[in-house]
Parts: sequence; structure tokens; C-alpha cells
Amino acid sequence: MKVNSNSGITFFDTTRKRVVSLDLSLLTYQAALNNVIELGKSSTPSYVCFSNVHMTMEANSSPEFQNMVNRSTFSFADGMPLVFALRILYGIRQERIAGMDFMGDALRICNAQRLTVFLFGSTPEILESLSRYIHLNFPQLQLAGILSPPFRALTEDENTAVIDQINSSGANLVFVGLGCPKQEIWMSLNSSRINACLLGVGGAFEIYAGLTKRAPAWMQNSGLEWTYRFIKEPRRLFMRYAKTNFLFIVSFAKQFFSTKDRVNT
Repeated sequence: MKVNSNSGITFFDTTRKRVVSLDLSLLTYQAALNNVIELGKSSTPSYVCFSNVHMTMEANSSPEFQNMVNRSTFSFADGMPLVFALRILYGIRQERIAGMDFMGDALRICNAQRLTVFLFGSTPEILESLSRYIHLNFPQLQLAGILSPPFRALTEDENTAVIDQINSSGANLVFVGLGCPKQEIWMSLNSSRINACLLGVGGAFEIYAGLTKRAPAWMQNSGLEWTYRFIKEPRRLFMRYAKTNFLFIVSFAKQFFSTKDRVNT
């Protein structure tokens, strides 16, 4: 833990609580932004996960992936079901820290403080549209680089070249848009070699590139954002949501009653 003596803000707070398989960081949204910007400004090797039900169940079925997420510098509650779970299990009124929102606010701060940003992931077309959005809306922000990797796994030499390109760019923050679990795995395996803060923001690239619309605010705040995405892409998402949502409910119920039994004994 590090304390900024001038402002009284606590940085690098590692307090966490477990929901099913993930240890979630307990910070306000503003404190989360402060932490990440401080990590970026100091070029500290670090990585941030924005956790939802899908990631939780991926971690629940893979101890290796679970460790990768839980070893992250921060693992924020992105999905509202995780926010509700923290309230039910621990009485903690955690703010939702969604990658979609976080990316926009981080870009705004980087623009104001002249920090540099690198975009890694997605397709060349999406990165081109996203770059135009950033240049138009954040004219003072320096885009240190953009890179769309091949869909296949990178060779060791290719991965080293990616790391060298990011480091030589001088980027403070690296937004990673490879999708879950690929982006979390990549960040975990490579973060220690990159002098920046990595943020796994997944589908945020498409949102800010203007290719996908986000759910209305009332659906986001009610935990119904997944419903909006399902309506947009029912064929692709039906089995994933049916399986992961059911398994999350079952796993959460086990944790809830296990905790309740311990409290009552």
C-alpha cells in the first residue's frame, strides 16, 4: 500500500472480498481511477481485470485462470450481479466499476494530464475507428501506438516484439481488447515485462469505435445489460448466458448458505 501524503488519497489498496471464485477489489470508482492513473504515471508493471459473471465462471472451472485474475493488481466488479453479491454476502455497497465507463474516464484524464495510451487487440478496422474517436474527442491525448495481433496464438518471438513495441512507445496505459479469457491470460503472463498499466476492457473497443451501442443507463444500473446484449445477438449468446448464468446462481447459492451456516454456528 502506498499513501499520497499531499492529497491523503490511498493508492494501491489491495483489500478484496471473494465472490464464488474471484477476489474483488473494494474501491470507489474515483479511487479506482486514481490508482490506475498513478500506476500509469509511474510506469509500474501492473494489470487490471474488469470482472463479470462470465469471467467468474471461467475462473471457477479453471484454477489456473482463477489465479491469473486473482493475482491482478486490481479485479473490479464490472457486472452488477457481482455488485449485488458483495452486498448480500458482506453488506458491502460496492460501486460498479465497468470497463466500458472506465476506459472513457481514463482517456479523459490522460487527455488532461498529457499521458500516453496504447491500444492492443481487436481488428485493424475497429482500431482505426477507435483511433479516430480518440483523436476527435481527446485532442491532447498522445496515442503511443495501436496493434491488432493475429487471431492465432502469438509465437514467443512475436510476443516479445509486441512487448518491445509497447515499452518503446512510452505508453502509460495499455488498453487490451482481446476478450475474456484471452486478454486476462495475456496480461497475467506478460505484465511483469511491460512498464505500464494494462487494462482488459474487452468489448469497450467496439463501443467507443461506434460499431456497437451500449444498453440504456437504466438497464446498466439494474443489472440487465446482459439482456440488451442478448437481444442484439441471441444466437451467439444464448448458450453462453444460459450456462454461465445458471452456474453462477448455483455457485453463489452454495457460497451464501455456506457462509450463513458458519455465521450461525
